[in-house]
Amino acid sequence: MLRKLIRILFNRNTMFILMMLIQAAFLVLTILFLSQNYVWVYAGLLALNAVLAVYISNTSENPSYKMPWFLLMLIFPLYTGLAYLMIKTDVGHRMFKKNYARRVVETKKYIPQKKQILHQMHEKSSVNAHLAEYLANYGGYPVYRNYHSEYFPLGEQMFEKMKEEIRNAKRYIFLEFFIIDKGMMWEELLVLLKKKASQGVDIRIMYDGFGTQFIMPTQYFQKLEQYGIKCRVFNGFKPFLTSSQNNRDHRKILVIDGHTAFTGGINIADEYINQKVRFGHWKDGGVMCKGASAWSFTVMFLQLWHLEETDKGELEKYRPSEEFPANYDGFVQPYSDSPTDGEYVGRNVYLDIINNAQDYVYIMTPYLVLDHELITALGLAAKKGVDVRLMMPHIPDKWYVYSIAWSYYQELLDEHVRIYEYLPGFVHAKNFSSDDRIAVSGTINMDYRSLYLHFECACVFYQSSTVTAIRDDFMQSLQKCVEITSEDCRKRPLFKRIVSSILRLFAPLM
Repeated sequence: MLRKLIRILFNRNTMFILMMLIQAAFLVLTILFLSQNYVWVYAGLLALNAVLAVYISNTSENPSYKMPWFLLMLIFPLYTGLAYLMIKTDVGHRMFKKNYARRVVETKKYIPQKKQILHQMHEKSSVNAHLAEYLANYGGYPVYRNYHSEYFPLGEQMFEKMKEEIRNAKRYIFLEFFIIDKGMMWEELLVLLKKKASQGVDIRIMYDGFGTQFIMPTQYFQKLEQYGIKCRVFNGFKPFLTSSQNNRDHRKILVIDGHTAFTGGINIADEYINQKVRFGHWKDGGVMCKGASAWSFTVMFLQLWHLEETDKGELEKYRPSEEFPANYDGFVQPYSDSPTDGEYVGRNVYLDIINNAQDYVYIMTPYLVLDHELITALGLAAKKGVDVRLMMPHIPDKWYVYSIAWSYYQELLDEHVRIYEYLPGFVHAKNFSSDDRIAVSGTINMDYRSLYLHFECACVFYQSSTVTAIRDDFMQSLQKCVEITSEDCRKRPLFKRIVSSILRLFAPLM
């Protein structure tokens, strides 16, 4: 126990966190000292808050995001203004955004939108076509016709298919995950990746510098180089106070030879395939796309892989070497969402689906931290007679996020939205389905971090068999759920209701 405690106290991550806390404490003490000894410093900080309050109120940011800043200015008037300035003027973050914007511009030529496909969509459904045009123009990724897809209602099912496709790889295998943890899942993948690397296949692994760093040491991935496996960390965790630490790579992508791609909620860790029980049964979901649409995931991966390189990272050499047999099962549109451009693509797709629903909207999400627009859209759809249902975990992984979710329950129930909790355990799938017309599966949670701060990805399916597969998974999972009622909300202990209300005030900043 003593040796374990020493390792925790003196490891790299603990030192980084300690350094950040020292920086924060130094700033607080400095401001406190100056304000106590110089009246004009105190007055200046209050004046700064007043100016920033006017500025924030006139920005185009989401109103739900503005409110916590106003509240913090009232509670901590000496520090909040400077904290806001630090976040908005962070040089490192601005360079980060500039580099990503440059990379996106350089790679646009590799994923043009075919006008013929949009014309075909308009003939079938103008509602679908308009969303596809929005994603092509503002999300940067085209809609495809020639593809094959498969939906997996559990992580263990998708994992088996991932291994099968990896065994067939001939040119390259790209993996990008928020979490990679040791265990059976990773060990089985590593055996396959080593074998493929020995056969000359280009293996690349990219993991998030926060999601994985605290569970896997950096040196571990460096050792993989000896097997011919290239590894990179995205936005590595650094011991400096910077707002770029908020922008995590929450995507989950596996691309094989440019013609096969996987995405969904599944990370590389044993709980995602129910080999390790943490929060009861782990209910996840994911999709495989084969054919032309997999190329978009290849471009997504390489945009971040080449992010800090000065060369243009030509992508043409990664194109699939063979054509995929024609298969016209509706349309599919993979897309990525970036926190750097101010275009909240993931949120807007969800809003479009809700606003255009005629019969039903079924949603699976592990977290429920909603802004005003989403609350209004869900409530209005239900008031119009649309069957709006949300499926949430019954056993949460984060108590405070679960507590925030409950703060929305009564409000949504009053608007006739139906809410269910998955009794066997934890729902981690991020799925939307509506009207047997459209569905989304990917990495985008219904919370502020996914909708505003993280790099995310997903697939939209239009008039495809995958739409009904996602719908059927919801309905089958519903048999294992309990419906939440207004009576359940009233019976919650007063203390829990108070905690939920307080946490909700600061939810956009969490």
